[in-house]
Amino acid sequence: MTPAIGCLIVMSDTGFDRNARIFVAGHRGLVGSAIVRRLQADGARRLLVRSRNELDLCNQAAVRKFFAEERPDYVILAAAKVGGILANDSMPAEFLRENLEIQTHVIHAACQNGVRKLCFLGSSCIYPRLAAQPMREDSLLTGALEPTNEWYAIAKIAGIKMCQAYRRQYSFNAISLMPTNLYGPGDNFDPSTSHVLPAMIRRFHEAKIRGDSEVTIWGTGTPRREFLHVDDLADAVVFLMDRYDQAEPINVGVGLDISISELAQKIAGAVGFEGRIRTDPTRPDGTPRKLLDVGRLSALGWRARIGLDQGIKEVYKWFAAQPG
Repeated sequence: MTPAIGCLIVMSDTGFDRNARIFVAGHRGLVGSAIVRRLQADGARRLLVRSRNELDLCNQAAVRKFFAEERPDYVILAAAKVGGILANDSMPAEFLRENLEIQTHVIHAACQNGVRKLCFLGSSCIYPRLAAQPMREDSLLTGALEPTNEWYAIAKIAGIKMCQAYRRQYSFNAISLMPTNLYGPGDNFDPSTSHVLPAMIRRFHEAKIRGDSEVTIWGTGTPRREFLHVDDLADAVVFLMDRYDQAEPINVGVGLDISISELAQKIAGAVGFEGRIRTDPTRPDGTPRKLLDVGRLSALGWRARIGLDQGIKEVYKWFAAQPG
């Protein structure tokens, strides 16, 4: 198999060398910061990190220059434009364009510069809106996507396929992980752009502070979602960098889900809000259910360790301690 001009073939390592140069793209985000914490706890001392002001991953020339100069051995691609239903639905062009640019520039530059292994982080929204539950990896591209986040999903699907194409044509060792809904310290709590769990934490917290008698949540409350603490995801990333080398994407989740109404009750309890919880059926629900089949990951010996009740309490404690 002959590589195209500019791509270097590097044979796959056994294991993940923590002493090598590891580039964590998106290190200031929810996922990237958790991965950095996990790697530092493992003794990694040659981490490469750049803020967006230092390295704009949407700028192809800047990405090429960074890889040529820094020569990372491993890349964990956690950088992405992310947001909840409102942000996805109102900014489809930005979600599609920026995610395509980021992953295209990083994956290609990594291949060109001899990176030993790249980990691409996708999302459970890549699966069809009405996929059989729990969603297996082979349900990808078997049906229509959820309209409220299809632009982000299409970009992430393209990233998976790019990793597979570069593996096939250039023997580039790229793996793709599909995490479920994530939450944790450092999340985005902005009510207009955040995901459901942090948005609810802020809403219930502010309602408690104001002394409100009720809180209204989006939709009917019936959709079911699975939630994974970001520190568990970081642990899974390191685990799979050590042990997984296949072209097929692999799901990362807990294998359990709850309804949005049940989630609201858990968050209200953790926050200490004692008022009424109302639903607003005029607002979109999104996908009816999103539960990942984590059988392949479990078979490798990994399972999540942080329970949802514990995780919500810890995240609320972190949020409440933030200034402002």
